[in-house]
Amino acid sequence: MIAEVIIDVAHSEVDRIFDYYAILELRAGHRVLVPFGRQTLEGFCVALKDTSELEDSQLKSVIRVLDDYPVLLKELLELSGFMTDKYRLKKVDALRLLIPAQMRGGRVKELRVNKLKAADILDKIVLGDKLRKGAKNQFGLLSFIQNGGVYLQAELNNQFGAQAVQKLVDLGALNRFTDVKKRTPASAEITEKPRIALTSAQKKAVNAVLQSQPKTHLLFGVTGSGKTEVYINIIKSVLKEGKTAILLVPEISLTPQVLGVFRAVFGGQTAILHSGLSAGERFDEWRRIRQGEASIVIGARSAVFAPVENIGVIIIDEEHDSSYKSETNPRFYTHDVAGWRAKFNNCPLILGSATPSLDSFYKARLGEYNLIELAVRINDKELPKVEIVDMMQEMRSGNTGIFSGSLLSQLENEINAGNQAMLFINRRGFASFMQCRECGYIAKCTDCDVSLVYHREEEALKCHFCNKRFKALTNCPVCNSTSIRHGATGTQRVVKELGELFPGVPVFRMDNDTTRDKNAHLGILEKFGKTKPSVLVGTQMIAKGHDFPCVTLVGVIDADMSLHFADYRSTERTYQLIIQVAGRAGRAALTGKVVVQTYTPKHYVYRFAANYDYKGFYEKEINLREVTKFPPFAKLVRIVVSGEKEDDSRNYVFELFNTIKALKLKYPNSFLFCEAMRAPIGRVQNRHRFQILMRITGNDEGVIMQNLYNLVDTGVTANLQVFVEVNPSNLN
Repeated sequence: MIAEVIIDVAHSEVDRIFDYYAILELRAGHRVLVPFGRQTLEGFCVALKDTSELEDSQLKSVIRVLDDYPVLLKELLELSGFMTDKYRLKKVDALRLLIPAQMRGGRVKELRVNKLKAADILDKIVLGDKLRKGAKNQFGLLSFIQNGGVYLQAELNNQFGAQAVQKLVDLGALNRFTDVKKRTPASAEITEKPRIALTSAQKKAVNAVLQSQPKTHLLFGVTGSGKTEVYINIIKSVLKEGKTAILLVPEISLTPQVLGVFRAVFGGQTAILHSGLSAGERFDEWRRIRQGEASIVIGARSAVFAPVENIGVIIIDEEHDSSYKSETNPRFYTHDVAGWRAKFNNCPLILGSATPSLDSFYKARLGEYNLIELAVRINDKELPKVEIVDMMQEMRSGNTGIFSGSLLSQLENEINAGNQAMLFINRRGFASFMQCRECGYIAKCTDCDVSLVYHREEEALKCHFCNKRFKALTNCPVCNSTSIRHGATGTQRVVKELGELFPGVPVFRMDNDTTRDKNAHLGILEKFGKTKPSVLVGTQMIAKGHDFPCVTLVGVIDADMSLHFADYRSTERTYQLIIQVAGRAGRAALTGKVVVQTYTPKHYVYRFAANYDYKGFYEKEINLREVTKFPPFAKLVRIVVSGEKEDDSRNYVFELFNTIKALKLKYPNSFLFCEAMRAPIGRVQNRHRFQILMRITGNDEGVIMQNLYNLVDTGVTANLQVFVEVNPSNLN
């Protein structure tokens, strides 16, 4: 037999199939060790065949199989082919997505520990005669194990000492053996809650999924409408049929809470996969899934590649979230991958959200998706009242602080009542920049064309693109002035001012700076949940999914922050953020209130958000998209070129642009826009960035995309990075 092997090297020159003589135990999906040139390298066996086009003398043999089971399912091997074709990925990049990264090179393995088993029959008198008199630890250990049992050697060593343990092993009182220890990820506390009977709307939603032909369903439910309970009941039905389920959530911070809920219902059938796990935890969870010990996989974007078989349902919660699109190599869109797997398994795909993406709702309106609505909260409570505060009017009234008078007074009321509040500001750090008042100098990163963010707790300036750190300014390096002003407010400053306004009231902060440590998300959320009164200040990671019954007030500090980006989706994202964060208030018996602070209160997005009028917002926004020919009415394509030398990047992007102009002449009706320019952030990590932006539509779209990919593939050099993005989530 001949094995078709893809070498585990990410280089276009070797990104193809190589033939090797197979060995007896080899199967498609195995990782293998093979001779390659003068080296010995790892690879993936993607198929077996009877013959090779190469001469026998040209073929070498697989040296050995690296795992005792095929790590790649047949389904996932086919999925890698789909992704290679659709996103023009290297074959090895697609395959690498399918296994824990640390498996490659043997950097992570099973954790094996020494265990000790007490002898079946222990004669204390006989054994005692063989022990040295006065050896308290040895006699203590002998008494401890007299009832038999299995013990961790490390624990007995700690309790009685290694010498005492070894003595009883030598005497045959304890038998040593090794066993696998599972590294189990932490989750939120599992609290057994009585299962509440489904509302008629929830039952209708469950039946709409289970009783229809497998297709994509858009579950459009207001915050607090019980989408999670719908997911649970659908998964219960799927498990009864002997099938499996995948549930995706957008934020790592949501995963432990969701896992806690699902473990309370499904116990050990639930596994978790996300980038916040240690290498050992991720490997053990992945292996547990691969060996069929878990039937439900919960996780962030990467969990869509979980090695589950016979999938009965795939669910993407908060489907509108931009994190479902991978913006770094290898680039892919989770919805596409989930859709492929759902089709392969002939099972439903559920997209759930209180604020669906316009693209998804458009498809539902066209009938491509089945629209299921949950229009009210499960306890029939009204959604929190949204108050829009004009911060320009606050300034005219003499209030130049972070907080409006309304937000401050309502915060004080809720704190005095022993309730909780959440304040949302989508900027971490203390201030967005430091600037000299005298000469106007702004501290910028030496490697990126962005201003440095001031982090007061560390007295440091940080680049949020390359993570470089600099000392905070005490005087201007240009004119030596000590008059330094701070830019727009970040989470650190909000926390500082809350501490001054409400001394003694616990204030928790949740952003990328406070959640770097493992399980930090979980710790912050658990402390906040148990502390009343208290305030949680955070970025986007607090806006979705969290359910705290005592949160009665939500404040949006600067709602305009996402509104004025040069991105066609900025209004859509602003609406989504406001509705999502507003949904954290008043989820239980207590009434919720929301205060949204803005400098542009007359913008239509705030009118629709204050009334929770998604459909009205959708009609307004989709009409604008249709008139201006932006997605979903056209495909936005961006080609980005970056290199260490500015001239090389600029020259190549315009060379590419000239070739594309010829393509535009061939398909004049398909190109709505096509221009080359410097990228909005022209330099990141000392690489100069230029881009070509296009909007493409019509029946020739597929042919044009193939031509664009071919152009990019032939232009890749060692000095330049060139990649294509389709409808990118971030246009910076």
